[in-house]
Amino acid sequence: MEPDKTQTINMTKYKPVIGLEVHVELKTKSKMFCGCSNDYFGKEPNTHTCPVCLGLPGALPVPNKKAIQWCVMIGMALHCEIPMISKFDRKSYFYPDLAKGYQISQYDQPFAQNGFVTLSNKKIRIRRAHMEEDTGKLLHATVNEKKVSLIDFNRSGVPLVEIVTEPDFESAAEVKEYLQKLQQIIRYLDISNADMEKGEMRMEPNISLSSLRGGTTKQSLPNYKVEVKNINSFKFVEKAINYELKRQEAILKEGNTPTQETRGWDENKQKTFSQRVKGEAADYRYFPDPDIPPIKWSKEKLDSLKSLLPELQDEKIARFEQIFSIPYYDAEILTREPNTANFFEQTVKASLHKYNIQPKTIANWIINKKINTNQTTPTQLLQTIHSSTQTVQIDKAEITKVINQVLKENTKAVEDFKKGKQASIMFLLGQVMRQMDKKVDATAVREAIGKSLK
Repeated sequence: MEPDKTQTINMTKYKPVIGLEVHVELKTKSKMFCGCSNDYFGKEPNTHTCPVCLGLPGALPVPNKKAIQWCVMIGMALHCEIPMISKFDRKSYFYPDLAKGYQISQYDQPFAQNGFVTLSNKKIRIRRAHMEEDTGKLLHATVNEKKVSLIDFNRSGVPLVEIVTEPDFESAAEVKEYLQKLQQIIRYLDISNADMEKGEMRMEPNISLSSLRGGTTKQSLPNYKVEVKNINSFKFVEKAINYELKRQEAILKEGNTPTQETRGWDENKQKTFSQRVKGEAADYRYFPDPDIPPIKWSKEKLDSLKSLLPELQDEKIARFEQIFSIPYYDAEILTREPNTANFFEQTVKASLHKYNIQPKTIANWIINKKINTNQTTPTQLLQTIHSSTQTVQIDKAEITKVINQVLKENTKAVEDFKKGKQASIMFLLGQVMRQMDKKVDATAVREAIGKSLK
């Protein structure tokens, strides 16, 4: 059933219930369970493969230590509990891009669980952050005038962290805010570029509507959910969620229950489409991977990993407000990207040695002038700010000559001023400043004009 695009959800009858699964590719040098290069994007198909990531008989996986540590650090940054023992499991399902017939993932003992992310108006609970391997990629093409599906296994085995929330979202706007914050945390940790165009961060919302009985806020939990797979754009996630909410409401209004299924998003048609009926966890026949022993942590090792966590945005904002005396608005913009925040701090530090320019002034330049921190050094920015604020001493004879000339050419403005129109002096000031071939103190020039008008 196609929803009415002009229709909005009746919030007195239905409440959106939305959870989110986010997959993040880690930028380790090698894959998750083998030594193949992880730098696969844009390379010739099936050139970054080996017996392990191709699932050949007898090939044994060896876990990537760095990937596991980074997964735990993500959990720590999301305020998760880190269990002292975790294990890998086999998630069995049959699909062409899964060479082994199962995916090495985690089921009941993930590396991180029970965390949260704080949004502007609420807290989103994190159910788990677990480690797994990515699958291959299906490529649909035409060969010898026949439509075929090809498989590129270069992506197979790439380290993938899946971050799963509780169904705490009530709107597409909340989902977008969460995703932006999550991407920012991952970039601060410097464990992934989270480039969505390259598939390094992929989102899968689980969407359903619960009924509010009798028009009250008493909620009846939905007995279904629809998952929209592999979305790689914040804008597309918003569109897909809003479309699904309208589609599902139209079905519920007719007394039917939406099918529990997996759907995709078609950006060209601006709609979701059915892919397959969604199974439950039991359908995947999870069991511990016999080739990989459990991972055990010591308190000392976890403390060591925690010490590697960088200062994240919320902490950095508070520090910028306190130390540099800049408002929250400025601090929030400056800390959206780690590079910008570091550039600001380096510039303030460099200023103390020579220019003594106030942090607020530096913040204004970076924000308002949209300074490219990759192409400008702190010293260059300070020199620019310094030169723009420097004035030369006024030569009284020279300035008097220019003022007299301006007053002679703008008699109406002079008459208006003498009649009490104080704004006229600002017009005359502008004329004088334009005729000077050097930067002079505007306040001193205005005082000189005032004396000449008496």
